[in-house]
Amino acid sequence: MSSCSGIKPHDDSNTSLSYLGTEKTQWRDTINKSYTRADKKDTIMLFGGTTILQDKLMMAAVRSLGENYVALPNPDFESFRKGKAFGNRGQCNPTYFTVGNLVKYLQNLQKETGMSSEEIVQKYLFVTAGGCGPCRFGMYITEYRKALKDAGFEGFRIMSFQHNEGIFQAENDKESINFSPTFFITMIKAAIIGDIINLLTYKIRPYEVEKGSTDKAVERCYEILANAFIQKKNLVLAMWRCRKVLEKVTLDRLQPKAKVMIMGEFWAAMTEGDGNYNLHRFLESEGAECIPQPVMNRLMLSIWEAEYAAKKVEDLEDKEMKNIDFSNVKTKVMIKLAKAAIKTYFTLYAKAAGLHDYEIPNIEELSKLSKVYYPLDAEGGEGHLEVAHLLESVKHNLSHLVISVKPFGCMPSSAVSDGIQSLVTSHYPSANFLSIETSGEGAANFYSRVQMALFKAKQSAKEEFEALEMPENVPDKVHNYLYQPKGEMAGSAAQLIHSLETQSL
Repeated sequence: MSSCSGIKPHDDSNTSLSYLGTEKTQWRDTINKSYTRADKKDTIMLFGGTTILQDKLMMAAVRSLGENYVALPNPDFESFRKGKAFGNRGQCNPTYFTVGNLVKYLQNLQKETGMSSEEIVQKYLFVTAGGCGPCRFGMYITEYRKALKDAGFEGFRIMSFQHNEGIFQAENDKESINFSPTFFITMIKAAIIGDIINLLTYKIRPYEVEKGSTDKAVERCYEILANAFIQKKNLVLAMWRCRKVLEKVTLDRLQPKAKVMIMGEFWAAMTEGDGNYNLHRFLESEGAECIPQPVMNRLMLSIWEAEYAAKKVEDLEDKEMKNIDFSNVKTKVMIKLAKAAIKTYFTLYAKAAGLHDYEIPNIEELSKLSKVYYPLDAEGGEGHLEVAHLLESVKHNLSHLVISVKPFGCMPSSAVSDGIQSLVTSHYPSANFLSIETSGEGAANFYSRVQMALFKAKQSAKEEFEALEMPENVPDKVHNYLYQPKGEMAGSAAQLIHSLETQSL
């Protein structure tokens, strides 16, 4: 492999011009899979990419299987700058943040320990999801390898599993990581539990009386859950203990706050940091309650896509000429089992933690809702979910504002979904919808646009709340997060008052 001498070298001053006049060469990707399962005890596997809580829970979960996994810190603007310095131009925000985050971690590790690049390459590897599609996601792994080489970590191992190929991806040989069904099931449990705690966090934190009390409670919940994973204790019981911790957070829930559904490109909508300008925290500081994007939604979409693809194969076959296709039958059975298992796990953990008013998204129903606008055969990104979530919010009055956040130039979200959303909003003029891009810079413009859309949402929440009659005696249960009534109102405070009016009739 020839080295790429046409790249600008990186130094602390970032002013070197030694690359000028040098001959350009073509960089070629090489794959280093020099890892055997016998090396496991001497190898530290790095990973990351979900929410802060879920990364930490997944680390505890896979460590319970005897694997030495370490979750990377939450990506920040320094990660973004590292990604820009060592990555290709024209990449999207998630690439810059996640690739740069790995480079930053290794460089800091080198400074703190004095390890050489060769020692780090020998001792560490990075595990990530791979895949293909009409966006840059299919090139992430190549971007990791190129950036690591240019940062001085040539040969650093990047191992991947396919995000859409189910739990049976284990290798039969001894030359790679064994992504066994047990590995994936354990990770899925951690992701589901993380989703539940995150959903509860966003329901509770906007109404906390003592600032910071929710975050302290969630940290205690993490300790309980991490201990349960590592010691292989009952996870349902651990979630019940978390319920008791969260109940101690004092709340004032009769505050009319705009409810904001956050959706869009998976990473940009889910991350809790500089990658989306701390959108969730910013909205809360402006007087809003967020409906976050659970990891589970993406998991259920992947299952639906597999089911949809299997159905298309079945429809194309000549039923009078063919024999029974047992491979397709097996696929359909596995899909049904996967959906049943996820729903069972979610129901058990959610009820134990006290999350009563959230239902696992029915992707099939959402596809029926959106297919008038969105071609279901169009794959990539979040598929039909972005359009479906807006339609669902408008038709069922789920929120006062829907924000679709995505990286600058995200092809599936910006070029496809946003184009269709303009048609949806023309048919539903009452929809308060904001599509907004992140580019790593430009926070002031981002916040300004969010504030303008949020102003309208806050007015709607206030009018909705003031249209109801406040009861003379408000029971204490209203301020307990376990009381989660469903109703026709979008705002949480309005739902509570409306539920009390209904009960008094």
